[in-house]
This record gives sequence, structure tokens and C-alpha cells, in this order.
Amino acid sequence: MRHTAPAHALRRTNSLGRAAVACALWCCGVALAQTPANPGQPDPSPPGANADPSGPVRLRQAPAAATDLEAGMTEQTELAPDSAVDPRSRSRTPARTPARVYQPSEFERFVQRLSGELKPIRRIGAELLTAGEGASAGDAGPLVPPDYLIKPGDELQVTLWGSVDADLRTRVDRSGRITIPRVGPVQVAGVRYADANDVVAQRVAKVFRNFQVSISLARVQAQRVYVTGFVARPGALNVSSLASAVQALLQAGGPSSAGSFRNIEVRRGKERVATIDLYEFLLRGDRSSDRLLQPEDVVHVGPIGTQAALIGSVNRPGVFELKAGETLDDLLRMAGGLSSVADRSRLALERLDDRATVRIAQLAWPQSAGSQPKDGDVLRAFSAVDVALPVQRQNKRVRVEGEVARPGDYVLPPESSLVDALAAAGGLTAAAYPFGTEFSRESVRITQQQNYERALRDLETDLARNTSTQRASSADEAAAQNARDNANARLLTSLRAIRPTGRVVLQLQPSSRELPALSIEDGDRLYIPPRPTSVGVFGSVFNAGSYLYSGGRAIGDYLGLAGGPTRGADARSTFIIRANGSVVSGLQSSGWLPGGNGLTSVPAEPGDTVFVPEELNKTTFVQNAKDWTQIIYQFGLGIAGIVAATK
Repeated sequence: MRHTAPAHALRRTNSLGRAAVACALWCCGVALAQTPANPGQPDPSPPGANADPSGPVRLRQAPAAATDLEAGMTEQTELAPDSAVDPRSRSRTPARTPARVYQPSEFERFVQRLSGELKPIRRIGAELLTAGEGASAGDAGPLVPPDYLIKPGDELQVTLWGSVDADLRTRVDRSGRITIPRVGPVQVAGVRYADANDVVAQRVAKVFRNFQVSISLARVQAQRVYVTGFVARPGALNVSSLASAVQALLQAGGPSSAGSFRNIEVRRGKERVATIDLYEFLLRGDRSSDRLLQPEDVVHVGPIGTQAALIGSVNRPGVFELKAGETLDDLLRMAGGLSSVADRSRLALERLDDRATVRIAQLAWPQSAGSQPKDGDVLRAFSAVDVALPVQRQNKRVRVEGEVARPGDYVLPPESSLVDALAAAGGLTAAAYPFGTEFSRESVRITQQQNYERALRDLETDLARNTSTQRASSADEAAAQNARDNANARLLTSLRAIRPTGRVVLQLQPSSRELPALSIEDGDRLYIPPRPTSVGVFGSVFNAGSYLYSGGRAIGDYLGLAGGPTRGADARSTFIIRANGSVVSGLQSSGWLPGGNGLTSVPAEPGDTVFVPEELNKTTFVQNAKDWTQIIYQFGLGIAGIVAATK
């Protein structure tokens, strides 16, 4: 059975006392963990001579006195949370740095104004650096790279099994050594982590045979490095010994608005260890240029280089930093290429040197891919779908429905008309009623919607103006005015719910069997209804409804079938909605005298709808007489006043 050596201190005893205790325990059948007379020194006996034949030699770790080096190394990264932790070396979690608000540069603000986008246009990498702020130097469980160099202050977990059994946790002292009982000191400082097993095994092999060894890094010592140059928070940093240059840069807030993403140096004394291009990491995910830091290393961020912006129809609009020799093709590659809807034949270039003259130039693409941008250039990729295209050169997609031989969607040549669309659908059936054709167009619907909204705004403005200029001299007038305002508000709400359909009225004769040769547009819809068999009469009539159509009748006949207008009807305002969408109103033919209605003799057509509105301003004879009497009375008073004034 394997036993783990305790971490408590062992008192020195003389050789006689230990021999007596050993004999007593041997007689009781208890295996004794053997400790050399001088802890930390090799056993003078030959290797394996003192091995207990009943089991492996068990080594106990001698207590280590606290030194000034250990007392000063309190900021460490714990790598083995399940191991025993010395209270004197308990790690401190570095305080988190509050995240800063990103401050765009003057060039970024200029590009933002040019783009006109709501989404911020930032330099590439700004989001990553802002999100990386606030991270602490220590990592709860970093993966130790094989080329990590062991340093004084690190703690190693040494495990031996086979002919010797040991589970030790020891710290590298100031001289760079660890001490293994019965083996002695082993120099490990400066050794690669991948070579630590071999170094310790060679030293243990001088004392024991037939064993295996495993070395793991339990804790790493914090180290001080410097981040200088054009960085958000320059100065000294305490970072983990496993921290890389990029991690230290992120902890310092990253390059400032004037700092370079592509010229970052790691300096060790007078030697430049590495040059880091963050674009390799940000755009390609390549961290091969990153380096692990050593104590007193300097991470220096140089000034920003040439900047150019790419906006518009690209996959990643932003501000990019360019190196010498990089071209427009490289810039477009950094932006992820053109979007799926981009115009791939040209780019627009706005150059600061030309702002007082031509300002904007157009570049042919890809002929200009090899040209080099200048500092402050702003390039824009155009969209191929945001502009209106010429309709006379495009095929048209139309839908033909209703009483045709083959209803469906059809793609027709650019110069096609309604006649061609009808022919593509196989022509009309015997039951078709071309006069009632519903032809709707998307461009007309958009125009109708815009005009309708403009008319509603004008109506709302007029109503609000009239309401603000009216005055009420009594409570009854105030109540009436309030009622009118509420009615107007309900009317506006109802009108806003109406949506234009985009229908185009075709000027056809009721007996026509052909459609006009009107050019079609993409998205047109053509519906040929069957011939109607009724005429509708609605509104202020005694018996509203639909009546069977029979040829030779006039509108007055159908009004008679519905009982005629009621007493409260406004017969002068009667109107007819034809099947083709046109309207015939009684006000078009009637005179100024009440009761005149020229619609009664108009021939009725299949599908007509007759509507008789209700009289809105109803008055009685007494009210009319009272009003006229008041007018005559006021007129008489005026005449009398004039006569008196002239005398």
C-alpha cells in the first residue's frame, strides 16, 4: 500500500533511538519510512541496499524554513488546487482593472460620418481589446507549455514510485534547486518544463534503481514586466510566469487610439526577442509570433502606421492599419471581401489630398487591386441591389389568375405587355369578364401609399389648425367642439388602417374581350374574374342587398328594387362603383338644386355596386326658418343703422 509522506516536521533522533524504534516496529510487522541520518544528503550505502524487502522505500519531505525569498513571493498562480497549500505562500488574486470606455480616434469619427451607418465603424481589433480589459494577471488553470523555463519561487510536485515511494511538493529556492530526501539537491532553475522529468530522474538514479518519476508544476511565481509605448495604461505589471506578450498587452488595455496593432516588440535587455503583428491573430487566428515573458521583459507598442477605411458592401467594414507595400487587394482581404450583394466592378475612393478638388474618384475593380492606399483614404464598396435598375432591359415575372386556361407565374421578355401575359396563360375562358379585370402593380401601390400618407398628414394638420382657432362661448359649444374632436380622432384612426392595393383601372368597354397593350413590370398581378350575375345596392335604402342582373335595366330600376332612398338619404351624392374599379357619381351630372340625380337613367352593368350615402347635416324646416329669420333680422338692423347714420 502506498503512503503519502506527511508535511509536518520530523525531529532529529540519534541513531540508537531510531534503531530501537525500527526494531520494535519491525517486530510488529509495520513498515518504516526510512529517513537518512542527515536529511537532504544522499544515503552513503549502495543504491537499493537499504530498501525494505517487503515494499518500496518511502521518503518523507523535510520541513522547509521560510526564507526571505519565499516570504516575498506571495503573488503566484495556483496550478494544482488539490495539492497541499502552504499558508505562507497562499496566492493573492490580483485586483481586476475596471474596463474603460472605448474612445474612437479622429479618423474613426470621420469615417463614421461618411458611412452614415448606425453601427459604429471602429478600427479592427477594438472590440477584442475592450472585451479583454478587466482580466486579471493570474489564470486559474493555465496549460504549462513544454518550453516553459522553471524559475526560483515555482513549486514542483515530485512523484516517485517503484522501488521508492514519494509524493513531495517542494519549492525552487533562491539558488534554483529543489531538495529530495535521501537524494539531495537537484538544480532545476532554467530547465525546460519538458526536460524536468529527465533531470530529476538522472539525479534520483544515483541513489535508487527501478523507479519512475513524474514532475508537474504546482505553482508558478509572479513576475514583473513592463508595457510601454502607445498603450492605454503603460507601466509595470505583475503577471504570471506563464503569461505571454499578448496577455500582458490585454491586461494593460491594449494599444491606444494612436498605438499600432502591427508593430509590437518584445524586448529582453538590449535584444529584441519578437515582433508581434496582432492582425495575424485577429484576422487569421495565428499566435505563432506570441512569446512567453520572462522577468523584466518589455512589451513596447509603436505608433500607429498608415490607416485606411473600407465601408459599404463589405463583410467587415472598419478602419485598417496597413504596412508598407500592402495594396487595395490586401485591404479588401482584411475586410473579409465584398458582400454577396456588392457591385464587383468598381469602388469609390475619397482621399484627403483631393477634398478641395475632385473629392471622390471611382476605381475600376479589379484593375486597381494592385494600387497602394494612402494614409487617410476612405474606400466604399457599392451595393448592387439598393439602386433602381432599368426595367426595359429586364425579364418580367408576372402572375396571371382567374378565368384563364393556365393560371400561374410566368417570366416574360422585357418588352412584353398584358396581351403577352394573357397569351402565355393560354387566353381567356368562356366565363371570363375582362371588364372587371383587377390589375395591380407594386410600384403603383408604393406611390399610392406615399400620396395617401401625405394626404392624411395634411388632413391632420388642417383639423388641428381648425381646433386650435375655435373658441367656445358656452358649455354647450365646448361640449360640441369636444365631440367633434373625438370624432375627428376616430376618423383619422380609421383612415390610417386603410392600405392602398396598387390597383390600376383599365379603361375598357363592358363588352370588351381584349386587354390593352400595356407594358408590364416585374411583380405585376392580373386577375380575370368570372362574369358577375348581380348588382348591389347599399347605403341609405330601405332594403339593401344584391339583385340579379338582367340586361336592359337602369340604375333607377335597381334602386326601386331596394325600395329607393330613405328620408334621411343624400340622394344627390349617390355613386356607382363599376366592376373595373371606376366610379360614377351623381354629383358629376346633377345641378345645384336639391333632388337632382342623373344616375337613375344610367344603364346598369354586371358587378355594379350602387351606394346611397346618409345625409350628414340634417336640419328641419323650423331650424331653417329660424336661421333665415335671424339672418333677415340682422340684415334689417344693418340697413336701419346705415339709414340713421346718413341722416
